[in-house]
Amino acid sequence: MYSDEDLDEAVAEGIVSAVAVAALRAHVTDRRRIVWDADDEHFRLLTGFNDIFVVIASALLLLSVGWIGYRAAPWFGALAVSVISWALAEFFVRVRRMALMAIVLLLTFLGGIVAAIISVQVGAGGAALGTLIGLSTAVAAYVHWRRFHVPITVAAALCVLAPTVIEVAIALVPWLRHAVPGLVLTAGLVAFVLALRWDASDPERHTRRADVAFWLHMVAAPLMVHSVFTMLGLANPTGADARTLAVLFLYLALALVSLAIDRRAFMVSALGYVLYAFSSLLNHAGIVGMGFAVTALLIGSALLVLSAFWHRSRVAVVSHLPPALQARLAPLH
Repeated sequence: MYSDEDLDEAVAEGIVSAVAVAALRAHVTDRRRIVWDADDEHFRLLTGFNDIFVVIASALLLLSVGWIGYRAAPWFGALAVSVISWALAEFFVRVRRMALMAIVLLLTFLGGIVAAIISVQVGAGGAALGTLIGLSTAVAAYVHWRRFHVPITVAAALCVLAPTVIEVAIALVPWLRHAVPGLVLTAGLVAFVLALRWDASDPERHTRRADVAFWLHMVAAPLMVHSVFTMLGLANPTGADARTLAVLFLYLALALVSLAIDRRAFMVSALGYVLYAFSSLLNHAGIVGMGFAVTALLIGSALLVLSAFWHRSRVAVVSHLPPALQARLAPLH
């Protein structure tokens, strides 16, 4: 089975012509019998059970390496995990192009570096240690990206840079400690803008740039939702009706944005927090013990209906947007 990225690389290497690949893609598109397939949010993760098999084997290897190295020195064990993760990526990521393995090896590579820094800086703490960990991990993520181009790398780097920047900002300007939700919202907006830029660079979503955007959307949504909920005081047990309307309005806004940008991930990544918040509101309203069940029933039913009519819903939303904005969004097909 060949992916769109494989076809693009074949064109770049002169194996097949760009005209032939375009004709093949048009032929496959014409054979689609279900209209909403055009809006499927493809996500590369598994090519077969062998991916899971390799991940399990690698996890056992890395665990044993870290354990043995730890007996010599904690920092040595952590660093050994990072080195072995990089070595494994040279084959399983660069040669075999295993998406799940790439994610796991990136996380173990960065995790080993973080653990090594913490082991060396035993007894240290505060903003200095956090800044060192954040900057070192971000640099390591950048180096890893230059070598392997794992789509989750950009989102991972943002996840370590955002708290680092916030911590440094608070250390420099102490009164910002009272504006943490606003800073988190800013980080979420930055992730969202970056995701839109990656999406705009590949509107047809044929390359790994779309996967980079996918992971950035997964990071952006919970950051934005959590900070907005915090700033609106939705955890306050008073004013249940107002909070219920605010939750409904917020999730409706997320749904409209998700339809416009054709990213279910943006809406799903915030689903857990919305379920928790809305069920808590129902419990405060007197539906004790049934809040989560009622919430899951309502939201689950709504999501199923939205999934069934996703393409039509997208047409209804996108058609009302300015033409200049429509041109930067995923095509309706």
